[in-house]
Amino acid sequence: MRVLFIVLGFLFMGIGIIGVIIPILPTAPFLLLSGFFFAKGSKKFHDWFISTKLYKKHLESFVKSKSMTLKSKLSILIPVTIMLIIAFIFVNNLHARIALIILIIVKYLYFFICIKTIKYDERVENNVGLEE
Repeated sequence: MRVLFIVLGFLFMGIGIIGVIIPILPTAPFLLLSGFFFAKGSKKFHDWFISTKLYKKHLESFVKSKSMTLKSKLSILIPVTIMLIIAFIFVNNLHARIALIILIIVKYLYFFICIKTIKYDERVENNVGLEE
């Protein structure tokens, strides 16, 4: 089972890396999954993952203080919203369209109510999410 967790960790990390390059694919959710699976599979891989620049840039501030910069929030929200709007346009089912609208609304409410928005300067003061 540990091997499966490690493989899933690398799989989701790979998708997260692709998300850094391709703006339509969100990065943070896949990197969060990667961290989860590395933690379940191997302390060694988990420690390595949380020491990478990828983790520090995209996840560290969220994991430590459940906060993100506005830029980070928008880089997650906008591509996903575009994908959901495209799905909304192509779906002809009323129930599916209502579900997509609810999903978009809940997503924005969660990001702006439950996750604190910080300025880049606060990250600097707290040494959170910065490269060493």
